[in-house]
Amino acid sequence: MARKRDIARVVAARYLSRAGSEAAFFVGVWGKAAFDFNATASQIAVLMFVLSVVSIAGSVVGGVLVDRYGPRNVLIGAEVLFVPASLAIAFSHDLTSLTALVAFWGLVGAPVMTAGASFAPFLAGDDGDLRKINSWIESAGSAAFVTGPALGSLIVHYANVDWVFFIDALTSLIAAALVARTVLHHPKREEGHGSALGEVREGIRAVYRVRSLRFYVLAGSVVWLGFGAFSALEPLFYRDVLKTGVEAIGYMNSIFGAGILAGALLLQRLPKRIVSARGLCLMVVLTGLGSIAYVGTDNIRVVAIGSIVWGMVIGILEPLLRTLLHRDSPEGMVGRITGTAQVHRQAGELVPLAFAPALAALFGVQVTLIGGGVLVAIVAALAFSEANKIDRESASRPPVEVELATLLTSDEPISPNR
Repeated sequence: MARKRDIARVVAARYLSRAGSEAAFFVGVWGKAAFDFNATASQIAVLMFVLSVVSIAGSVVGGVLVDRYGPRNVLIGAEVLFVPASLAIAFSHDLTSLTALVAFWGLVGAPVMTAGASFAPFLAGDDGDLRKINSWIESAGSAAFVTGPALGSLIVHYANVDWVFFIDALTSLIAAALVARTVLHHPKREEGHGSALGEVREGIRAVYRVRSLRFYVLAGSVVWLGFGAFSALEPLFYRDVLKTGVEAIGYMNSIFGAGILAGALLLQRLPKRIVSARGLCLMVVLTGLGSIAYVGTDNIRVVAIGSIVWGMVIGILEPLLRTLLHRDSPEGMVGRITGTAQVHRQAGELVPLAFAPALAALFGVQVTLIGGGVLVAIVAALAFSEANKIDRESASRPPVEVELATLLTSDEPISPNR
Protein backbone atom coordinates (compact mmCIF):
# COMPACT_ATOMS: atom_id res chain seq x y z
CA MET A 1 0.00 0.00 0.00
CA ALA A 2 2.83 2.41 0.90
CA ARG A 3 4.50 1.67 -2.43
CA LYS A 4 1.28 2.42 -4.32
CA ARG A 5 1.04 5.75 -2.53
CA ASP A 6 4.63 6.54 -3.52
CA ILE A 7 3.86 5.79 -7.17
CA ALA A 8 0.68 7.89 -7.02
CA ARG A 9 2.62 10.81 -5.52
CA VAL A 10 5.26 10.66 -8.26
CA VAL A 11 2.65 10.46 -11.03
CA ALA A 12 0.73 13.40 -9.54
CA ALA A 13 3.94 15.41 -9.14
CA ARG A 14 4.89 14.72 -12.77
CA TYR A 15 1.49 15.93 -13.96
CA LEU A 16 1.33 19.07 -11.80
CA SER A 17 4.89 20.14 -12.47
CA ARG A 18 4.60 19.78 -16.22
CA ALA A 19 1.07 21.21 -16.49
CA GLY A 20 2.19 24.39 -14.74
CA SER A 21 5.24 24.69 -16.95
CA GLU A 22 3.28 24.11 -20.17
CA ALA A 23 0.87 26.87 -19.15
CA ALA A 24 3.82 29.12 -18.35
CA PHE A 25 5.57 28.44 -21.66
CA PHE A 26 2.81 28.50 -24.27
CA VAL A 27 0.68 31.21 -22.68
CA GLY A 28 3.06 32.95 -20.27
CA VAL A 29 6.40 33.22 -22.08
CA TRP A 30 4.97 33.45 -25.60
CA GLY A 31 2.16 35.69 -24.38
CA LYS A 32 4.43 38.21 -22.67
CA ALA A 33 6.87 38.26 -25.58
CA ALA A 34 4.40 38.56 -28.45
CA PHE A 35 1.46 40.35 -26.85
CA ASP A 36 2.81 42.36 -23.90
CA PHE A 37 6.17 43.37 -25.41
CA ASN A 38 5.14 43.23 -29.10
CA ALA A 39 8.22 41.17 -30.01
CA THR A 40 9.37 40.69 -33.60
CA ALA A 41 10.14 37.29 -35.13
CA SER A 42 13.87 37.87 -34.61
CA GLN A 43 13.39 38.71 -30.95
CA ILE A 44 11.29 35.59 -30.33
CA ALA A 45 13.88 33.53 -32.23
CA VAL A 46 16.60 34.78 -29.87
CA LEU A 47 14.38 34.02 -26.87
CA MET A 48 13.70 30.48 -28.12
CA PHE A 49 17.34 29.86 -29.00
CA VAL A 50 18.43 30.84 -25.50
CA LEU A 51 15.69 28.73 -23.91
CA SER A 52 16.53 25.70 -26.07
CA VAL A 53 20.26 25.86 -25.36
CA VAL A 54 19.88 26.23 -21.60
CA SER A 55 17.25 23.47 -21.56
CA ILE A 56 19.66 21.09 -23.30
CA ALA A 57 22.40 22.02 -20.82
CA GLY A 58 20.02 21.65 -17.89
CA SER A 59 18.91 18.21 -19.08
CA VAL A 60 22.51 17.00 -19.30
CA VAL A 61 23.31 18.33 -15.82
CA GLY A 62 20.04 16.94 -14.48
CA GLY A 63 20.87 13.46 -15.77
CA VAL A 64 24.23 13.48 -14.00
CA LEU A 65 22.65 14.74 -10.77
CA VAL A 66 19.91 12.07 -10.88
CA ASP A 67 22.53 9.33 -11.21
CA ARG A 68 24.45 10.78 -8.28
CA TYR A 69 21.76 11.93 -5.85
CA GLY A 70 18.57 10.22 -7.01
CA PRO A 71 15.47 11.74 -8.66
CA ARG A 72 13.72 12.73 -5.43
CA ASN A 73 16.53 14.98 -4.18
CA VAL A 74 17.10 16.47 -7.62
CA LEU A 75 13.39 17.15 -8.14
CA ILE A 76 12.97 18.82 -4.75
CA GLY A 77 16.10 20.94 -5.16
CA ALA A 78 15.25 21.97 -8.70
CA GLU A 79 11.62 22.79 -7.81
CA VAL A 80 12.79 25.00 -4.94
CA LEU A 81 15.02 26.94 -7.36
CA PHE A 82 12.25 26.94 -9.95
CA VAL A 83 9.81 28.87 -7.74
CA PRO A 84 11.73 32.20 -7.70
CA ALA A 85 12.67 31.67 -11.36
CA SER A 86 9.02 31.47 -12.34
CA LEU A 87 7.87 34.30 -10.09
CA ALA A 88 10.59 36.60 -11.44
CA ILE A 89 9.29 36.29 -15.01
CA ALA A 90 5.99 37.82 -13.90
CA PHE A 91 7.91 41.00 -13.06
CA SER A 92 9.94 41.22 -16.30
CA HIS A 93 9.52 44.68 -17.82
CA ASP A 94 10.97 44.26 -21.34
CA LEU A 95 12.24 41.63 -23.76
CA THR A 96 15.81 41.79 -22.48
CA SER A 97 14.80 41.03 -18.90
CA LEU A 98 12.29 38.42 -20.11
CA THR A 99 14.98 36.59 -22.10
CA ALA A 100 17.44 36.63 -19.19
CA LEU A 101 14.84 35.38 -16.70
CA VAL A 102 13.53 32.72 -19.10
CA ALA A 103 17.12 31.46 -19.44
CA PHE A 104 17.30 30.83 -15.69
CA TRP A 105 13.78 29.38 -15.71
CA GLY A 106 14.73 26.93 -18.46
CA LEU A 107 18.05 26.01 -16.84
CA VAL A 108 16.49 25.00 -13.51
CA GLY A 109 13.33 23.65 -15.12
CA ALA A 110 15.12 21.07 -17.28
CA PRO A 111 16.39 19.03 -14.29
CA VAL A 112 12.80 19.04 -12.95
CA MET A 113 11.63 17.31 -16.14
CA THR A 114 14.61 14.94 -16.20
CA ALA A 115 14.13 13.93 -12.58
CA GLY A 116 10.36 13.61 -12.96
CA ALA A 117 10.83 11.16 -15.84
CA SER A 118 13.50 9.13 -13.99
CA PHE A 119 11.59 7.74 -10.99
CA ALA A 120 10.46 4.39 -12.44
CA PRO A 121 13.70 2.39 -11.84
CA PHE A 122 13.74 3.67 -8.25
CA LEU A 123 10.17 2.47 -7.61
CA ALA A 124 9.93 -0.74 -9.66
CA GLY A 125 10.33 -4.22 -8.26
CA ASP A 126 10.87 -5.97 -11.62
CA ASP A 127 10.80 -5.35 -15.39
CA GLY A 128 7.01 -5.66 -15.50
CA ASP A 129 6.67 -3.02 -12.82
CA LEU A 130 9.20 -0.84 -14.63
CA ARG A 131 7.14 -0.82 -17.83
CA LYS A 132 3.90 -0.06 -15.98
CA ILE A 133 5.33 2.73 -13.84
CA ASN A 134 7.10 4.28 -16.82
CA SER A 135 3.82 4.18 -18.71
CA TRP A 136 1.95 5.92 -15.88
CA ILE A 137 4.61 8.62 -15.55
CA GLU A 138 4.73 9.21 -19.32
CA SER A 139 0.92 9.31 -19.45
CA ALA A 140 0.88 11.95 -16.72
CA GLY A 141 3.40 14.01 -18.69
CA SER A 142 1.35 13.69 -21.88
CA ALA A 143 -1.85 14.61 -20.05
CA ALA A 144 -0.08 17.73 -18.78
CA PHE A 145 0.93 18.61 -22.36
CA VAL A 146 -2.76 18.48 -23.33
CA THR A 147 -4.26 20.31 -20.35
CA GLY A 148 -1.46 22.71 -19.39
CA PRO A 149 -1.83 25.22 -22.24
CA ALA A 150 -5.62 25.33 -21.77
CA LEU A 151 -5.07 25.92 -18.04
CA GLY A 152 -2.89 28.90 -18.96
CA SER A 153 -5.61 30.28 -21.22
CA LEU A 154 -8.22 29.99 -18.45
CA ILE A 155 -5.91 31.83 -16.03
CA VAL A 156 -5.44 34.65 -18.55
CA HIS A 157 -9.19 34.81 -19.14
CA TYR A 158 -10.03 35.21 -15.46
CA ALA A 159 -6.91 37.11 -14.33
CA ASN A 160 -3.92 38.06 -16.53
CA VAL A 161 -0.81 36.53 -18.06
CA ASP A 162 1.40 37.20 -15.02
CA TRP A 163 -0.77 34.94 -12.87
CA VAL A 164 0.30 32.00 -15.03
CA PHE A 165 3.75 32.21 -13.45
CA PHE A 166 2.32 32.32 -9.92
CA ILE A 167 0.38 29.12 -10.65
CA ASP A 168 3.53 27.60 -12.16
CA ALA A 169 5.38 28.32 -8.91
CA LEU A 170 2.53 26.88 -6.84
CA THR A 171 2.42 23.62 -8.82
CA SER A 172 6.18 23.32 -8.32
CA LEU A 173 5.86 23.59 -4.55
CA ILE A 174 3.06 21.01 -4.49
CA ALA A 175 5.12 18.63 -6.66
CA ALA A 176 8.12 18.96 -4.33
CA ALA A 177 5.92 18.29 -1.30
CA LEU A 178 4.38 15.22 -2.96
CA VAL A 179 7.70 13.49 -3.63
CA ALA A 180 9.35 14.51 -0.35
CA ARG A 181 7.96 11.46 1.49
CA THR A 182 8.49 8.86 -1.24
CA VAL A 183 10.69 5.87 -0.40
CA LEU A 184 13.01 4.91 -3.26
CA HIS A 185 15.17 1.86 -3.92
CA HIS A 186 18.41 2.89 -5.57
CA PRO A 187 19.45 0.46 -8.33
CA LYS A 188 23.10 -0.47 -8.71
CA ARG A 189 24.97 1.66 -11.22
CA GLU A 190 26.54 -0.21 -14.10
CA GLU A 191 30.31 0.05 -14.45
CA GLY A 192 32.64 -0.29 -17.37
CA HIS A 193 31.11 2.09 -19.90
CA GLY A 194 33.32 4.20 -22.13
CA SER A 195 33.34 7.97 -22.15
CA ALA A 196 30.07 9.73 -22.98
CA LEU A 197 31.71 11.55 -25.90
CA GLY A 198 33.07 8.28 -27.27
CA GLU A 199 29.63 6.67 -27.13
CA VAL A 200 28.11 9.66 -28.94
CA ARG A 201 30.68 9.27 -31.72
CA GLU A 202 29.91 5.54 -31.97
CA GLY A 203 26.20 6.30 -32.31
CA ILE A 204 26.77 8.84 -35.09
CA ARG A 205 29.08 6.46 -36.98
CA ALA A 206 26.53 3.63 -36.70
CA VAL A 207 23.68 5.82 -37.97
CA TYR A 208 25.54 7.03 -41.04
CA ARG A 209 27.02 3.60 -41.80
CA VAL A 210 23.65 1.79 -41.95
CA ARG A 211 21.49 2.85 -44.89
CA SER A 212 18.13 2.41 -43.19
CA LEU A 213 19.15 4.16 -39.96
CA ARG A 214 20.57 7.07 -41.92
CA PHE A 215 17.29 7.38 -43.81
CA TYR A 216 15.15 7.27 -40.66
CA VAL A 217 17.20 9.89 -38.82
CA LEU A 218 17.34 12.24 -41.80
CA ALA A 219 13.59 11.83 -42.39
CA GLY A 220 13.01 12.81 -38.77
CA SER A 221 15.39 15.75 -39.20
CA VAL A 222 13.25 17.11 -42.05
CA VAL A 223 10.23 17.12 -39.71
CA TRP A 224 12.16 18.74 -36.86
CA LEU A 225 13.51 21.46 -39.17
CA GLY A 226 9.91 22.28 -40.04
CA PHE A 227 8.99 22.58 -36.37
CA GLY A 228 11.92 24.91 -35.68
CA ALA A 229 10.29 27.75 -37.60
CA PHE A 230 7.16 27.46 -35.44
CA SER A 231 9.20 28.22 -32.32
CA ALA A 232 9.79 31.75 -33.55
CA LEU A 233 6.70 32.39 -35.66
CA GLU A 234 3.72 30.60 -34.10
CA PRO A 235 2.87 33.29 -31.51
CA LEU A 236 3.07 35.90 -34.28
CA PHE A 237 0.69 33.81 -36.40
CA TYR A 238 -1.92 34.21 -33.66
CA ARG A 239 -1.15 37.89 -33.08
CA ASP A 240 -0.74 39.16 -36.65
CA VAL A 241 -2.66 36.69 -38.86
CA LEU A 242 -5.49 35.33 -36.71
CA LYS A 243 -5.56 38.55 -34.65
CA THR A 244 -6.59 36.69 -31.50
CA GLY A 245 -5.51 37.16 -27.92
CA VAL A 246 -2.96 35.00 -26.14
CA GLU A 247 -5.71 32.64 -24.88
CA ALA A 248 -6.08 31.11 -28.35
CA ILE A 249 -2.48 29.85 -28.27
CA GLY A 250 -3.20 27.80 -25.18
CA TYR A 251 -6.47 26.34 -26.41
CA MET A 252 -5.12 25.41 -29.86
CA ASN A 253 -2.01 23.78 -28.41
CA SER A 254 -4.17 21.72 -26.06
CA ILE A 255 -6.17 20.57 -29.09
CA PHE A 256 -2.89 19.76 -30.85
CA GLY A 257 -1.77 17.72 -27.83
CA ALA A 258 -5.05 15.79 -27.83
CA GLY A 259 -4.44 15.01 -31.49
CA ILE A 260 -0.98 13.64 -30.67
CA LEU A 261 -2.44 11.28 -28.07
CA ALA A 262 -5.15 10.15 -30.50
CA GLY A 263 -2.56 9.51 -33.21
CA ALA A 264 -0.41 7.40 -30.90
CA LEU A 265 -3.44 5.26 -30.06
CA LEU A 266 -4.38 4.98 -33.74
CA LEU A 267 -0.89 3.70 -34.64
CA GLN A 268 -1.50 0.59 -32.54
CA ARG A 269 -4.50 -0.23 -34.77
CA LEU A 270 -2.97 0.47 -38.19
CA PRO A 271 -1.81 -2.40 -40.46
CA LYS A 272 1.69 -3.70 -39.65
CA ARG A 273 2.94 -2.65 -43.10
CA ILE A 274 2.97 0.95 -41.84
CA VAL A 275 6.17 -0.04 -39.98
CA SER A 276 8.37 0.55 -43.02
CA ALA A 277 10.49 3.24 -44.65
CA ARG A 278 7.60 3.95 -47.03
CA GLY A 279 5.22 4.28 -44.08
CA LEU A 280 7.59 6.76 -42.45
CA CYS A 281 7.92 8.67 -45.72
CA LEU A 282 4.15 8.90 -46.03
CA MET A 283 3.84 10.25 -42.49
CA VAL A 284 6.49 12.91 -43.18
CA VAL A 285 4.54 14.01 -46.27
CA LEU A 286 1.36 14.17 -44.17
CA THR A 287 3.24 16.15 -41.49
CA GLY A 288 4.04 18.83 -44.05
CA LEU A 289 0.45 18.87 -45.30
CA GLY A 290 -0.85 18.91 -41.72
CA SER A 291 1.16 22.01 -40.88
CA ILE A 292 -0.30 23.70 -43.97
CA ALA A 293 -3.81 22.80 -42.77
CA TYR A 294 -2.93 24.41 -39.43
CA VAL A 295 -1.53 27.73 -40.71
CA GLY A 296 -3.14 28.01 -44.15
CA THR A 297 -6.13 30.06 -43.02
CA ASP A 298 -7.10 33.02 -40.88
CA ASN A 299 -10.23 31.25 -39.60
CA ILE A 300 -9.73 30.03 -36.02
CA ARG A 301 -12.26 27.20 -36.47
CA VAL A 302 -10.31 25.79 -39.41
CA VAL A 303 -7.10 26.22 -37.40
CA ALA A 304 -8.63 24.08 -34.64
CA ILE A 305 -9.45 21.30 -37.12
CA GLY A 306 -5.98 21.54 -38.67
CA SER A 307 -4.45 21.44 -35.20
CA ILE A 308 -6.01 18.12 -34.21
CA VAL A 309 -5.36 16.54 -37.63
CA TRP A 310 -1.72 17.64 -37.60
CA GLY A 311 -1.38 16.41 -34.03
CA MET A 312 -2.71 12.98 -35.00
CA VAL A 313 -0.10 12.70 -37.77
CA ILE A 314 2.69 13.58 -35.32
CA GLY A 315 1.28 11.09 -32.82
CA ILE A 316 1.68 8.35 -35.43
CA LEU A 317 5.02 9.52 -36.82
CA GLU A 318 7.08 9.85 -33.64
CA PRO A 319 6.49 6.33 -32.20
CA LEU A 320 6.78 4.89 -35.74
CA LEU A 321 10.18 6.51 -36.19
CA ARG A 322 11.41 5.20 -32.85
CA THR A 323 10.09 1.69 -33.67
CA LEU A 324 12.06 1.63 -36.94
CA LEU A 325 15.21 2.84 -35.18
CA HIS A 326 14.84 0.10 -32.56
CA ARG A 327 14.19 -2.57 -35.21
CA ASP A 328 17.25 -1.80 -37.34
CA SER A 329 19.73 -0.83 -34.60
CA PRO A 330 22.70 -3.20 -34.17
CA GLU A 331 22.59 -5.20 -30.94
CA GLY A 332 23.79 -3.18 -27.97
CA MET A 333 23.54 0.13 -29.87
CA VAL A 334 19.89 1.11 -29.33
CA GLY A 335 20.65 3.77 -26.74
CA ARG A 336 23.37 5.39 -28.80
CA ILE A 337 21.29 5.33 -31.98
CA THR A 338 18.34 6.87 -30.13
CA GLY A 339 20.66 9.49 -28.63
CA THR A 340 21.99 10.37 -32.08
CA ALA A 341 18.43 10.83 -33.34
CA GLN A 342 17.73 13.10 -30.36
CA VAL A 343 20.80 15.23 -31.18
CA HIS A 344 19.49 15.63 -34.74
CA ARG A 345 16.12 16.60 -33.29
CA GLN A 346 17.56 19.30 -31.06
CA ALA A 347 19.75 20.67 -33.86
CA GLY A 348 16.81 20.58 -36.27
CA GLU A 349 14.66 22.64 -33.93
CA LEU A 350 17.43 25.23 -33.48
CA VAL A 351 18.69 25.74 -37.06
CA PRO A 352 15.54 27.43 -38.49
CA LEU A 353 15.73 30.08 -35.76
CA ALA A 354 18.66 31.55 -37.72
CA PHE A 355 16.70 32.25 -40.92
CA ALA A 356 12.95 31.96 -40.21
CA PRO A 357 12.66 35.60 -38.97
CA ALA A 358 14.34 36.92 -42.14
CA LEU A 359 11.98 34.90 -44.33
CA ALA A 360 9.01 36.14 -42.30
CA ALA A 361 10.18 39.74 -42.78
CA LEU A 362 10.36 39.18 -46.56
CA PHE A 363 7.27 37.08 -47.18
CA GLY A 364 5.17 37.33 -44.03
CA VAL A 365 4.65 34.93 -41.14
CA GLN A 366 1.87 32.87 -42.71
CA VAL A 367 3.59 32.42 -46.10
CA THR A 368 6.83 31.37 -44.38
CA LEU A 369 5.06 28.73 -42.29
CA ILE A 370 3.12 27.43 -45.30
CA GLY A 371 6.34 27.34 -47.32
CA GLY A 372 7.98 25.24 -44.61
CA GLY A 373 5.15 22.71 -44.77
CA VAL A 374 5.35 22.55 -48.58
CA LEU A 375 9.11 22.00 -48.42
CA VAL A 376 8.77 19.17 -45.88
CA ALA A 377 6.12 17.44 -48.02
CA ILE A 378 8.15 17.78 -51.25
CA VAL A 379 11.40 16.50 -49.73
CA ALA A 380 9.60 13.49 -48.26
CA ALA A 381 7.81 12.75 -51.55
CA LEU A 382 11.14 12.79 -53.41
CA ALA A 383 12.53 10.27 -50.90
CA PHE A 384 9.97 7.55 -51.72
CA SER A 385 12.31 5.84 -54.21
CA GLU A 386 14.99 5.49 -51.52
CA ALA A 387 12.34 4.24 -49.08
CA ASN A 388 11.33 1.54 -51.58
CA LYS A 389 14.93 0.34 -51.84
CA ILE A 390 15.30 0.21 -48.06
CA ASP A 391 12.08 -1.79 -47.69
CA ARG A 392 13.22 -4.27 -50.36
CA GLU A 393 16.51 -4.75 -48.51
CA SER A 394 14.61 -5.23 -45.26
CA ALA A 395 12.32 -7.84 -46.87
CA SER A 396 15.36 -9.86 -48.00
CA ARG A 397 16.56 -10.24 -44.40
CA PRO A 398 15.06 -12.52 -41.73
CA PRO A 399 12.04 -10.75 -40.17
CA VAL A 400 12.62 -9.03 -36.84
CA GLU A 401 9.75 -8.95 -34.35
CA VAL A 402 9.58 -5.53 -32.74
CA GLU A 403 6.93 -4.10 -30.46
CA LEU A 404 5.44 -0.80 -31.58
CA ALA A 405 6.91 2.02 -29.52
CA THR A 406 4.55 4.10 -27.42
CA LEU A 407 4.35 7.88 -27.21
CA LEU A 408 6.94 9.57 -24.99
CA THR A 409 6.86 13.11 -23.65
CA SER A 410 10.10 13.72 -25.57
CA ASP A 411 8.09 13.22 -28.78
CA GLU A 412 6.03 16.35 -28.19
CA PRO A 413 7.39 19.21 -30.30
CA ILE A 414 8.39 22.81 -29.49
CA SER A 415 7.80 22.67 -25.73
CA PRO A 416 11.01 22.81 -23.66
CA ASN A 417 9.25 20.86 -20.88
CA ARG A 418 10.25 17.38 -22.05
